[in-house]
Amino acid sequence: MTRATARRRRTASALMALALAGSTLAAALTAAPAAHADAWRDKEYWLAESGITKAWEVSKGANVKIAVIDSGVDGKHPDLAGVLAGGVDISGAGAPDGQKSIGAKPEHGTLVATMLAGRGHQPADSTAKPTPGAGPSVGPDGIVGVAPEAQLLSVSTWLGSANPGGKTDQDQIPQAVRWAVDNGARVINISLGSTSPEWPQSWDAAFLYAEQKDVVIVAAAGNRGGGNVQVGAPATIPGVLTVAGLDRKGTASIDSSSQGISIGVAAPAENLIGGLPGGGYAEWAGTSGATPIVAGVAALIRSKWPEMTASQVINRIVSTAKDAGAPGKDPLYGFGVLNAEAALKADVPETRINPLGSISDWIRVHRRGNLATSPGTASAPPSSAAPTLPEATVPVAEPPSELDSAVPAMVVLGFGGLFLCIVGAAVFQLRRAVRTVPPGSPDGPGNPDTGVLDSVDSTGNP
Repeated sequence: MTRATARRRRTASALMALALAGSTLAAALTAAPAAHADAWRDKEYWLAESGITKAWEVSKGANVKIAVIDSGVDGKHPDLAGVLAGGVDISGAGAPDGQKSIGAKPEHGTLVATMLAGRGHQPADSTAKPTPGAGPSVGPDGIVGVAPEAQLLSVSTWLGSANPGGKTDQDQIPQAVRWAVDNGARVINISLGSTSPEWPQSWDAAFLYAEQKDVVIVAAAGNRGGGNVQVGAPATIPGVLTVAGLDRKGTASIDSSSQGISIGVAAPAENLIGGLPGGGYAEWAGTSGATPIVAGVAALIRSKWPEMTASQVINRIVSTAKDAGAPGKDPLYGFGVLNAEAALKADVPETRINPLGSISDWIRVHRRGNLATSPGTASAPPSSAAPTLPEATVPVAEPPSELDSAVPAMVVLGFGGLFLCIVGAAVFQLRRAVRTVPPGSPDGPGNPDTGVLDSVDSTGNP
């Protein structure tokens, strides 16, 4: 076996271990006292503490599509009524519209979707009816997402266990990204993570495609408990906005986060709540839940300033974050703690450069033109949607410049040396209490929260 072949196999193995970026429901579930859906609304502390309610004075995400690349989204959940604008199953093992919960953590996609764009619902005894032409409204019960007026595209994948549809992670992820871009997503949420900072070369073209089509990709940093001591792919890909996790005190979570120089911003990752397939709710934790908080803010910005580039959107989020930890950018908080109000209201200088790098530049320096011959660059399943922009092109490989070859230190400090610089961290334990609560009904048994690529969130009992 050649060294290159061995490396590819190790990478593939790590990717299969990658579950939904951080969510595992406890094996032992506990019964909860009877509760109504509005009691869950009261637990959404991040809406006020992260400045989201203040940001809603400017935007609620109207006219923006967000793709959720995950385990499928239950569009019948009462808090997601009217939210889904389309979907697809990439795995070959689910429903064609992406609304069947599949994979090792089937509930994961619905948890993410409700936090991202939930609209709540009216109580069962309510006589209130939506006003025609008034646009999306938020009901008083249930979960309200960060971008409640945005629409979602469900891109279902089977990750974290053997796929009965036959497709591997290496096939599914690039096809999912391409489908999302071609079907109008302006933001892509990937609450998936792996134990390896490396990604298959077959992913290069898809992430480049999204970059050239001006799409914001937000990904989870991963959790230590699932073996994510360091940030894993796809959150290590240059240009991706990587989200770390905070505990309830607003400091870096030991349980529900990891470390790495690719982290862009930190957001709440403990004591989260989300919707479950079938209409229930769960408490959970992990960067899988922190990611839709940040992706939702990106949608608020894209709604307010439709012409703003993806690089400018990301720059606005990271440059308005509240510095934490070591001064400046650091491997625990990135640029700092998310401040949604400042991201929507502050005066931020324009920039043409993504502060988190560029996959195009990385490919030019590190692939040496091999992208064109890499496997897995085929397009996603046929779609009726017209491409959002002209076909993206892979940059032509150039000979190494003097800068490329003469400054090895730059490779160590830049994204090329990302894998060498990621810092390890402490032992992780998942703490997540899951409760399945159909609206207006007594609590029932919960479903175990498992993951996708592998999850970087968690749920469990202390």
